[in-house]
Amino acid sequence: MTHGATRRTVLTTGAGALAAGCVGCGGNNSGGNSSSANSSSPHSSSGSGGRELGSTSDIPEGGGKVFADQKVVVTQPKKGEFKAFSAICTHEGCTVNQVVDGKIDCPCHGSQFEIADGSVARGPAAKPLPAENITVHGNSIRLV
Repeated sequence: MTHGATRRTVLTTGAGALAAGCVGCGGNNSGGNSSSANSSSPHSSSGSGGRELGSTSDIPEGGGKVFADQKVVVTQPKKGEFKAFSAICTHEGCTVNQVVDGKIDCPCHGSQFEIADGSVARGPAAKPLPAENITVHGNSIRLV
């Protein structure tokens, strides 16, 4: 019987040591801005305002722009109205690559999403692109 107890003690002690040794091993998965996300970008983070993506002049009216490094697509469905969505297709996780004719296109399987709300315009994707939070101050678009 002592053999079983010894093995149990070793397993329990080993699991505890492994857990203690891994404290702080993981990255920041909080969904917020990550300091490792494209830190070499010319558009750097500045406090609580978020990471600058670009200028409003970068986003054509009735179109949009994919910021692949930040995994976000910003659109301007109507003049002066800016929206942002995840650039990760909800079908199989490919990154969307362009915004053409009012649609956000995924190159992998042909899914398309509406620029106004991220809803599916054409499958195989069945779910809309999740919205992302941006702020627009003057001509600056920031991901928050």
